[in-house]
Amino acid sequence: MIEKIRELKKRAEELEGLLSDPQTLKDQVRYRKLAKEHGELEKVLKVGEEYEEVLKLIKDDQAVLQTSTDEELVQLAKQELAELTPQAEALEERLKELLTPTDPLDSRDIIMEIRAGVGGEEAGLFAADLYKMYFKYAERMGWRVELMNTSPTEIGGFKEVIFSVEGDGVYGQLKYESGVHRVQRVPVTESGGRVHTSAASVVVLPEAEEVEVEIKPEELRIDVFRSSGPGGQSVNTTDSAVRVTHLPSGLVVTCQDEKSQHKNKAKALRVLRARLLDMKQREQQEDISQRRKLQVGTGDRSAKIRTYNFPQGRVTDHRIGVSWYKLEEILTGDLKEVIETLRATDLKERLEYGGK
Repeated sequence: MIEKIRELKKRAEELEGLLSDPQTLKDQVRYRKLAKEHGELEKVLKVGEEYEEVLKLIKDDQAVLQTSTDEELVQLAKQELAELTPQAEALEERLKELLTPTDPLDSRDIIMEIRAGVGGEEAGLFAADLYKMYFKYAERMGWRVELMNTSPTEIGGFKEVIFSVEGDGVYGQLKYESGVHRVQRVPVTESGGRVHTSAASVVVLPEAEEVEVEIKPEELRIDVFRSSGPGGQSVNTTDSAVRVTHLPSGLVVTCQDEKSQHKNKAKALRVLRARLLDMKQREQQEDISQRRKLQVGTGDRSAKIRTYNFPQGRVTDHRIGVSWYKLEEILTGDLKEVIETLRATDLKERLEYGGK
């Protein structure tokens, strides 16, 4: 670890020289890239310096134990060692975490898609509950949510809801939410008081930049029609709804929430780019995913990942086998503990597999 820190110090010095070079300043794209790398290195080196200092103190105390005949000094050294050793272990773990490569997409904004699954009208209501949960969590985090497309049910649920979330590190926080979410409760549509099980699927897509995913106009079929609400009734008098079909992949995206055809088309293309980038990323990750055990961040989206059990007030994440008895709080956006546990598990797993 010490040797690694020394290598990083050399790289930091090299970067400082490059950042002060007039030639670098002329190329703002390169300058920003180097400045970002230098900023990330500084975070690591700050912990590294603290780690080196603690190791030096431990070495000094060990020398006292080996050479000193002063009983009082020996006792002080033993006491200090008992405090310093766990500090060194914690700092070493922190360094491992900082040195583990992060997903380059973690800083991206996202597009989230929630769809009702088995369970009829109750599944639609659960899909709406999940949307509210993520909306409330985004509010707590200071993120911005924008609805892209909704397909409401007659009793206030969603057959489908697609929305974007913009903010600092959104994908890194919410990428673990992809998969099938299951709810166990007495539905409002059930008069007999029996507990039913319903489900909804969640897909989290990092937003794609236009340069990453090239979409040629000739590869698209654009259809326009009048938007509809619950039961299929028309909610607009103009053909503002847009359906975009990507012919090479067969992907179809519909957006109808805006009154403007132009805005609906722009949103549909954002969703399409995100889905195409996701297809590309999942192909690249397939080999790594097969080698990983838990697949916390890259799991099969058809797999059941979490159950919300109302009678017991319990939320269980099946990938890591952890339960939280705070269902109401979680459904009102208190997801911090859940997400931090998933991120910690994912980090531990990536460390075991060489940071991949």
